Amino acid sequence: MFKNQPKGLIPAALSNMGERFGFYVMMAILTLFLMSKFDLDGKEAGALYSTFYCSIYILALVGGVIADKTKNYKGTIIAGLVVMALGYALLAIPALITTKYIALGALLVIAFGNGLFKGNLQAVVGQLYDNPKYSAQRDSGFQIFYMFINIGGCIAPLIAVWVRNTFVKMQGFAYNADLPGLCNKYLAGKEIDTDLFLNYANQVSQTEVNLETLRDFAGNYLTAFNTGFHYAFSVAILAMLISLVIFLWAKKSLPTPGQKTADNGAAVSKEEIKQSAKEIKQRILALFAVFGVVIFFWFSFHQNGLTLTMFAKDYTLLKIGSLELGAEIFQSVNPFVVVFLTPVVMWLFGALAKKGKEPSTPKKIGIGMGIAALAYIVMAVASIGLPSYSEISAAPLAESARVTPWILFCVYFILTIAELFISPLGLSFVSKVAPAHLQGLMQGCWLGATAVGNACLFLGAVMYESISLTATWSVFAGVCFISMAVMFCMVSWLERVAK
Repeated sequence: MFKNQPKGLIPAALSNMGERFGFYVMMAILTLFLMSKFDLDGKEAGALYSTFYCSIYILALVGGVIADKTKNYKGTIIAGLVVMALGYALLAIPALITTKYIALGALLVIAFGNGLFKGNLQAVVGQLYDNPKYSAQRDSGFQIFYMFINIGGCIAPLIAVWVRNTFVKMQGFAYNADLPGLCNKYLAGKEIDTDLFLNYANQVSQTEVNLETLRDFAGNYLTAFNTGFHYAFSVAILAMLISLVIFLWAKKSLPTPGQKTADNGAAVSKEEIKQSAKEIKQRILALFAVFGVVIFFWFSFHQNGLTLTMFAKDYTLLKIGSLELGAEIFQSVNPFVVVFLTPVVMWLFGALAKKGKEPSTPKKIGIGMGIAALAYIVMAVASIGLPSYSEISAAPLAESARVTPWILFCVYFILTIAELFISPLGLSFVSKVAPAHLQGLMQGCWLGATAVGNACLFLGAVMYESISLTATWSVFAGVCFISMAVMFCMVSWLERVAK
């Protein structure tokens, strides 16, 4: 798998692995933290989640422009890691994060740091494969890069949940996913099933709770639960520092995008300049066509931290036998499957390549969109007969009426296969097609397309709380199928441009 790969690949991947660990720690718990800490419904939490996730990728454009203008890609990457560590430090201070707007401010600090870091590191990796010696390994190289950065993500959600639950336990309580919402509603004087709330309270408390002490319990449980979230964010700070150390150690061995030697100093004719300008235009148009398609993948895929997490909390039986699960646990499935299946996917593409039947990168992206649609078809079928969110908002759904957690495990598995066909190969396509002097900007535009999809994430929460679940998941399946069809219509043109 690592044969014929440039030596700078692994250090770059390890540096990104630490950053992704911190990111997955945060994203596993962010939606539930916002809902619990500030008593937000899904639509409000979805709006904040969408704003943050969009900002991460929009600011990658800014990071790309900064690096392209200064030609200091490595310095920009280092600055990004430092800024992200600062943002996580702000989130980890309970006394500081007192309103949702302050929380959003801390998230935007993280987003700016991510914008400085993410696209520019991808541009550095792409530059490794501009060397003709390694150019044939570009797709496989980005698949390895993508696999490594997800290794940390396998355990990050588990660490986040462990830190939060350990703190809750230290305060004399046990974890219950339904209690924060009930506590907030009770303290706000909203209608709830008081008997059910009292029963849950006594299940998680070491001391007896009655109607007279129920208000005190609600406040104390929320404080313990939310403070545990804050301390979980602090784990990400350590991850940023590890990434920084790795990058500083490896940066001398990594190339700088845009620095290419002239071809023997030969003069370039006007005709050659004109032809080059025409080629650059075609390349940029091709890239933006792909960006337009993948918007809809990210709009659907990044529901994993929003509506799919809400579904896990509201409709999924969070236990397998005697094993208790947290709603966040499903976030570990995606990075685990990336690590597990990447060698399999690489072997498959390698075997097809030997037979001359390997699909082109644009075809692989189109196939990925179809696979993503399949995941939401599974969700739509599994949701048939379940009550709408408005019907269960006053009281949690009974365990006997909830769906098996294996449905979400299956959906996350399918979505991750789709991701392996789209995300690492999309990065490879951008690095191959982007003009040399626009490497950072084009990687930023790829992330900008992701930003547009993420800006629409809140629509998932709106549908989740307003229409039937089956209709909600069907919308995601539909946009993925349409995107697949559009991608296949453009395949011949994209293949010509990428030659």
